[in-house]
Amino acid sequence: MKKLTRLLLPAAIVAGLTACGTAESPLSESTVSAEQGNIRAHMEFLASDDLRGRQTGSPGHEIAAKYIVSEFKQLGLQPGGEDGTYFQRVPFRTSTLVPNSAVMQYTHDGETVEFEFGKEFITSPSHYSQLSEVTAPLVFVGYGMEAPQFGLDDYQGLDVEGKIVVMLTGRPANLPSEEGAHLANIKNDIAREKGAVGVITLHTPVREEVRKFETSVYYTKTPRMTWVGPNGLPKGEAEQLMGSAYLDDEPASRLFANAPASLESIFEQIQQDADFSPTGFPLEGAVKLVKESEHEQTTSPNVAAILPGSDEKLKDEYVVYTAHSDHIGEVKDMSSDDIINNGAMDNASGVSIMLETARMFVDSGIDNKRSIMFLSITAEEKGLLGADYFANNPTVPLNSIVANVNLDMPVLLYDFADVIAFGASHSTLGDTVTKAAQKYDTEQSPDPMPEQAIFTRSDHYTLVKKGIPAVFLMTGFTSRTEGEDGGEVWGEFFAEHYHRPSDDLKQHDINYEAGARFTNINFEIGKEIANADQRPQWLEDSYFGQQFQE
Repeated sequence: MKKLTRLLLPAAIVAGLTACGTAESPLSESTVSAEQGNIRAHMEFLASDDLRGRQTGSPGHEIAAKYIVSEFKQLGLQPGGEDGTYFQRVPFRTSTLVPNSAVMQYTHDGETVEFEFGKEFITSPSHYSQLSEVTAPLVFVGYGMEAPQFGLDDYQGLDVEGKIVVMLTGRPANLPSEEGAHLANIKNDIAREKGAVGVITLHTPVREEVRKFETSVYYTKTPRMTWVGPNGLPKGEAEQLMGSAYLDDEPASRLFANAPASLESIFEQIQQDADFSPTGFPLEGAVKLVKESEHEQTTSPNVAAILPGSDEKLKDEYVVYTAHSDHIGEVKDMSSDDIINNGAMDNASGVSIMLETARMFVDSGIDNKRSIMFLSITAEEKGLLGADYFANNPTVPLNSIVANVNLDMPVLLYDFADVIAFGASHSTLGDTVTKAAQKYDTEQSPDPMPEQAIFTRSDHYTLVKKGIPAVFLMTGFTSRTEGEDGGEVWGEFFAEHYHRPSDDLKQHDINYEAGARFTNINFEIGKEIANADQRPQWLEDSYFGQQFQE
């Protein structure tokens, strides 16, 4: 297609660009290159104190969204939101547990024992009801997993219809990290599908070593958020799991009165063999769960823009870039008087790179065969909620999205020599990333921390679950600068600045040259996908491809 006409930049932004240079020329047919000054200007605005940390639903995040829309309009990109706009308004419900309302009682042989909230059990607010109450018999279901590929069928031979399932937190250690993390994420979904009316999750000694029960108690006063579907229901689903509780390991043993195996013996087997997966069985007695919740409604926008494709057959297919624009707002940090969590790396950097990538596509003059969507997402920090809303209420047909390239927290604090693409081992996008990186003398490295299962922990995961191949691009751990350890810089950022007020431009020495290189690679990835004859494919042995591709 023809090169789109761009509007003039505001004078304040132009002034910020004049002092900055550009990255090295790409080794490709494109002459366009990322501008360091553009990235700097975007980051200085998005991570400024004026936006107060871009909390979901806050005025600061609304300003950030309008800024992004303004940039898309200047580029001449078409609206990709709802009703001919750039916005997709996401309706949210925020739920808070009413103090002193949570009750958990266990009745067995005519005797009732009440567990103490905050010391023996905790629960989260209901998104469905102001008053939730359920009493039902119990069934122990081991880890509560169902995955024939890995020999797991924790519900085999068990009837949980109308009952409360009791399951261990975590998963067997022998599960692959990404697949295991996904299976752990869907435990409640499986229980719901099996007809359970409640879930009790048991804290374990293994979990205690990683995160103490008291730490979880601390978060019971924190409001929870979910999106509301067009039918007015949380995530568009009717309520079925009417009660939930997280029970500490010692009081949990009471639920196993006269059981085929004591909870202590199960814990001992797991500690002796981390791969051990206990067999489930019915438990005697019944549990009553009660809680009260307060609800508030709010909205926050996803922002979407489209660069139309030029090929008559492929223009209705989309490459989708994503970057979340929200952060965690204002939170007191004990080590500082600063309360604004600016989120410079998380994720002003990712949004800035996406905006500069969009500018490159417009200025490149390339007639891309497929259309390209640039999607700024809200509520990532609340549990990938904005992305999940889009995945379930897409503004373009879901089967027309061929791939997702996600930009979340590129750490632009060192002169990286490699990139990491979480998800690269699952689809042909891995080869695409390798080719793009090599054009800038950069290698693609394998996941350096597979135990973290990062592939399931950012916005792209919501589209993966809809069968769309995706990669989550991040700066690697090696550096071009002699004596600089990229992994050490990255690790120091997470230890000292992640989700803290110090993640701001005043305390970071941003490497904008590295940011421009990262943007150039990002551009090449999208260009390759947009113009390839074939859409990206899941690899035959990918668990996610096997599970989700149609």
